[in-house]
Amino acid sequence: MICPLAHVEEVFQTSNGAVYQCSRKNCYWLEFNDTTTAFKVSDFFLFKKRIDAIDVASMLADTSRSSDFAIIMPHRTERCFILSVQDILNLREILAGAKFMIELNSEVKKMLRKDAILAF
Repeated sequence: MICPLAHVEEVFQTSNGAVYQCSRKNCYWLEFNDTTTAFKVSDFFLFKKRIDAIDVASMLADTSRSSDFAIIMPHRTERCFILSVQDILNLREILAGAKFMIELNSEVKKMLRKDAILAF
């Protein structure tokens, strides 16, 4: 659960989960599979890279039971993600959408600052 004192803004949401930004603690909150996990900014992007690096094709091609799930333990969290192939794909969608919105917001702010400087 997200801290009730935190000031959060939705970054990106799908039917499978969401990412929120907390301005008070300068972190991101990931809601996924009925749990909420807080990430420092750098850890959030590192977590995205780790999820993107999972070889889903080899998981699907491997018939052993051990390849049915991927286990990811993000840095500086108490959370362990046990992900099926569908979970990985859903999580990738959420994280990719969040990253895009974060980058888009950064570019918009940059352009607004540039216009404000040119206006003076």
